[in-house]
Amino acid sequence: MIEEHDHEYRTGIGTDIHRVVEGRRLMLGGVFVSYPAGLAGHSDGDVALHAVIDALLGAAGIGDIGTLFPDTDPQFKDADSKKLLVIVKEQLEEKRWIVVNVDLIIHAEQPRLEPVKGQMKRCIAGLLGIDFTAVNVKAKTNEGLGEIGAGEAIAATATVLLRKKFRRTL
Repeated sequence: MIEEHDHEYRTGIGTDIHRVVEGRRLMLGGVFVSYPAGLAGHSDGDVALHAVIDALLGAAGIGDIGTLFPDTDPQFKDADSKKLLVIVKEQLEEKRWIVVNVDLIIHAEQPRLEPVKGQMKRCIAGLLGIDFTAVNVKAKTNEGLGEIGAGEAIAATATVLLRKKFRRTL
């Protein structure tokens, strides 16, 4: 007989920053955000999902986004970051990690993100297969300071909690 017992918990932190550029769509948290510019990057530049991916990989102890999806690999050129997050989720599941929650901060002077935070929460929760209430999205400005405050860049910081189930044979 196999009985589930004891759990291991781990936290992870992820960050990312990309330059704001003309001629690209702005993707944040897996959601298209209407804005006249987007983010530079090898993939779609979604700093929010990139921060979540790095947090998940870090918590599980399996590297980082640059190692798993190198910007030197042409297969990831303009990649949809939602697909990258699903790949990471599948790797976590193979190792019996379950995402408990995600807390995400997006640092952007513009655009205002209040109208799309709920969509981002739904998207991230859906991609990870967790409850909507287990994802939190916050938006902060830099009060005009630095590259973010000048509107030249958008950054994100994410923390996650993972739980791993152990089994024992009785």
